[in-house]
Amino acid sequence: MSNWLYLHARAIAHALHRLLGQPVGTVLSALVVGIALSLPGGGYLLLDNVASLARGVSGTPEISVFLDTKARKADADAIEIRLRALPELASYRFVARDEALEQLAASGLGDVLGGLDGNPLPDAFVLTPRGEDPAAFERLAADIGSWPRVVHVQLDSAWVKRLQALLVLGRSAVLMLAGLLGFALVIVTFNTIRLQILTQRQEIEVSRLLGATDPFIRRPFYWFGGLQGALGGLVALGTVWFGVQALGQPVARLAETYGAVFSLSGPDWRAALAIVAFAAFLGWLGAVIAVRRHLAGA
Repeated sequence: MSNWLYLHARAIAHALHRLLGQPVGTVLSALVVGIALSLPGGGYLLLDNVASLARGVSGTPEISVFLDTKARKADADAIEIRLRALPELASYRFVARDEALEQLAASGLGDVLGGLDGNPLPDAFVLTPRGEDPAAFERLAADIGSWPRVVHVQLDSAWVKRLQALLVLGRSAVLMLAGLLGFALVIVTFNTIRLQILTQRQEIEVSRLLGATDPFIRRPFYWFGGLQGALGGLVALGTVWFGVQALGQPVARLAETYGAVFSLSGPDWRAALAIVAFAAFLGWLGAVIAVRRHLAGA
């Protein structure tokens, strides 16, 4: 185990020496990887912020449950007991028919309501479900609609469906972009490692004559590709962070004009680690392909 760690530590030191020995090429490669990865990374961050803003502006979807106009207080109490036992509900409130009539009158329909005989409005419950799954909302509404004395259930989840569809579309587009750019970054690392192998052909031959094994020769190239990719991931994080800082104040001022309080949030440590790890993997993958393709003939 100690010998294995020593060999990898030596390979890392050799790869770092190569990276530091060509600072211009290292910086340019890191910038290429970082700028390319900042596009899908920033896209995912933008989708998360847009989803958070949309939820804050649109509010939580509600389910309106209308009772039979002949329903009595005992019927409403029985329904309230059943609603209280539902774990899918975050909250609910009862709207009496007289209260609903007063709200309609206050909205400017007093003249129209004055010509009616009695109060045509039923008692109702306004429910706030938990979660954000439109399918779960529909199942809950269908279940409540089958209860006695419930004549109509209205589900206000159209905006949730649209939001979910837009987010799915956006995430799919970002994944496609990440895949295409990732493939391009693998090609960049492939060419970099290929040039390394070609320029060190004689050194590799001498190492083999001295008894160096293929894993010993390949290991520094693998670490070179991985470290180069990780540097690009750090550049991507810096680019995304700079974008958040640059757009934070304009976005906050725009939200204020709509009476909302909103600020852009940057990637958390999990997202940051995922970006760096993905970039390192792309660099390692390009190195593996280049080594297996060209090192055998070196």
